[in-house]
Amino acid sequence: MAFYTRLGKLPEKKHCTFYKEDGVSLYREELFSTKGFSGIYSLRYHEHMPTEILSITTQSVQEPKLEKDSALSWRLFHTHRDNSKGDGIKNRRLWLRNEDCSIYTAHVTDQAMYGYKNAIAHELVFVHRGSGFLYSDFGMIQFAAGDYLVIPKGCIYRLVFDHLSDNRLLLVESKTPFEIPSKYRNEFGQLQEHAPYSERDFRTPSELCSHEHLPSQSIVCKAGDVWMLQEYKHNPFDVVGWEGYEYPYAFNIKDFSPVVGKIHLPPPVHQVFSTQSFVVCNFVPRLFDFHEHAVPAPYFHSNVDSDEVIYYVEGDFMSRTGIEEGSVSYHPMGLPHGPQPGKTENSIGKKETKEFAVMIDTFSPLQKAESISKLEDKNYSRSWIQK
Repeated sequence: MAFYTRLGKLPEKKHCTFYKEDGVSLYREELFSTKGFSGIYSLRYHEHMPTEILSITTQSVQEPKLEKDSALSWRLFHTHRDNSKGDGIKNRRLWLRNEDCSIYTAHVTDQAMYGYKNAIAHELVFVHRGSGFLYSDFGMIQFAAGDYLVIPKGCIYRLVFDHLSDNRLLLVESKTPFEIPSKYRNEFGQLQEHAPYSERDFRTPSELCSHEHLPSQSIVCKAGDVWMLQEYKHNPFDVVGWEGYEYPYAFNIKDFSPVVGKIHLPPPVHQVFSTQSFVVCNFVPRLFDFHEHAVPAPYFHSNVDSDEVIYYVEGDFMSRTGIEEGSVSYHPMGLPHGPQPGKTENSIGKKETKEFAVMIDTFSPLQKAESISKLEDKNYSRSWIQK
């Protein structure tokens, strides 16, 4: 994260004695670091040694099957038609992936009564529907529909929902961190005046978590396609204080301030997060272009270096037909795409849009899960043919 935060009690000086109230026992200092010791980091202070793991056992998990030799084609599938039941961890459905990025959705009908840690991937959780609390070893964050939850790898967390009815999540894993794009920051990391959000829009952990927020000392840990069960000697929600720049946080899509222009602006103006291998943009309600001859609908384009994935949240999507909440369009590099027949003409003269959507542009081709075929619009690839 781009700014310093602290929570709980800390010693006056780092790497020095920090005694508990008995004056004899020490709190245990842990460096939660990135890029070895050269990137951003946080220092945490535990009641117990964080290394006291009694056992680590692998778990058998059925791997999703990927399509083989599928044709290069536009795809549209409807994730909200998947009504499988489970918690927000084990009920994730993989749809698209490459070596750097994996895209899932989850229909959450059960509470996860355990903690979860992604050991080798950072996670971005977009809350489409639902509300509740993110509990982690950095503290608690209240979330609601429209929130992005940015969770660094190695963080132990648990999502608890207020109600177990129709909670829907979009989840993205990344091998590299989700960062605030450098174009929005000055040389000191502060968000500049032209950025579409400010530091006050980001919600950091508000208070520390205790044992009651993690009912089990067994932690499910994911490392790529390997799942493990880690049995801790002590409840890992034992942090009494921390400080630093690396921690989970929340940002709501409705707090994004869109950029508008005289003529149609390209998707980079909608960028919200960046990684080394893909970018995340969001489309929010905004005024359309104000040139007297402007065409609000996007122009046709061939982005030859990116696969484009759009997750549709809500609203009237002016350039596309057949869209419902939770639909995902996949436009691979190598094919042009743009408005469907009649959508360009219909957009002329319109003053605003009220759509919400999340877009992921990857710099390497994505593989498709076989499960896409069960939920897809089979006629989507022919929807650009003029009748």
